[in-house]
Amino acid sequence: MNKDSYHEMLAAVQAFHDKHDFKNTGGEELTYRISLMAEELGEISACVTKGRSREQLAEEVADLFILLMGTAIAADFDLNDAFWAKMEKIMQRESRMVNGKIRVSEFRD
Repeated sequence: MNKDSYHEMLAAVQAFHDKHDFKNTGGEELTYRISLMAEELGEISACVTKGRSREQLAEEVADLFILLMGTAIAADFDLNDAFWAKMEKIMQRESRMVNGKIRVSEFRD
């Protein structure tokens, strides 16, 4: 197993979905998955705002990443392709300082 491979990670998430039969038990329902992602964002926020360890933050970010990959499985789209298509778009964007912090966006004046 190549642990640096996106395809290996995706296969591991698929195996997790299969093990718990997410497809047939509501685990792949998209509004449910959004709720789970919001919960994970809250846990990530708590790690940052409450000064938790880097290891705790890494675990919560990994949870979110697994949920994102699982959402691609549930919604039947290729996250790898979507990632590279989006990177191509955002690399063309300009940046601005907004309230003292850098923002990269499709600014509409």
